[in-house]
Amino acid sequence: MNALSLATYDGICVAVLGATGFIGGWIARSAAGHGARVLLIARDAQRVETMARTLPGAGAAALDAGDDTALRTVLDATRPAVVFNAIGYGVDRNERDDDVAQRINTRFPGMLADAVASTRDRAWRGAALVHLGSALEYGRAAGDLQEDTEPRPDTLYGRTKLEGTRALAARSRVLDLASVTVRLFTVYGAGEHEGRLLPALLACARDGTPVDLTAGEQLRDFTFAGDVAEGVLRLGLARCGPGEVVNLATGRLTSVRTFAETAARVLGLAPAQLRFGALPARAEEMQHEPVSIERLRRHTGWTPETDIATGIRRTQELMGASWRG
Repeated sequence: MNALSLATYDGICVAVLGATGFIGGWIARSAAGHGARVLLIARDAQRVETMARTLPGAGAAALDAGDDTALRTVLDATRPAVVFNAIGYGVDRNERDDDVAQRINTRFPGMLADAVASTRDRAWRGAALVHLGSALEYGRAAGDLQEDTEPRPDTLYGRTKLEGTRALAARSRVLDLASVTVRLFTVYGAGEHEGRLLPALLACARDGTPVDLTAGEQLRDFTFAGDVAEGVLRLGLARCGPGEVVNLATGRLTSVRTFAETAARVLGLAPAQLRFGALPARAEEMQHEPVSIERLRRHTGWTPETDIATGIRRTQELMGASWRG
């Protein structure tokens, strides 16, 4: 099929929940770049209002994910064609509260489906709700990761995200709501949390210091954040079944060591600055074959194209331009 045109978003109202976060920020900027009228929703009023001033025609709403009444009021007032949910808890390794994970990752997606079903713009022909899932929902599942692979999550984040995906699918079927869960893998780019691989390498380049790394043998599907935002927007235009799951990745595995060495070449790091083997591999590291992206291709006519060197170079340029997540 031909790739869906992102020009369709021109003049369309979309809402981005978690807009001040890493992926949410990319989605919001990309949507605005294609002419959408973006409603930014996040908990921190100052951050979301500051961000809104950087995007033409954007609006801002500060509310907590658990405030169902406030959320419905905001959505009812704006009637967005599609809602992108980038809210999640547990990506940061310090986020380990089970009750919070259950509230945000597990219960909120179903509640959001109810809110979207009652406030959506019924003239829109694409997805009404695009929810961001995680590769960690697959957990210990091995082999070629397809959307119908039986998940085996073994982390709090993976378990609660999977429960949220299933809750969203169940409510979407009852409501006949066009929704999709987009499973993301190893996303990198401007705005990442401190302590992740690329931010650590960028700091190393800036300060001239060494960086401690694992042996780097883990294989990951590294996907540039700009491609992720584009893919998410394309899935917002697609006609997916209620609660359908779609992998968003490149379909290519690269070792952590190769990613770090590629970054070193792009950023001008000396080989001695990369201290491979100084850290142990984490117990929850995933091991799997390449990620299947056939469903993504079928729904959108598109797959991510940014190679790792180009993505790192683009990240460096954006960070130099004082990117704000």
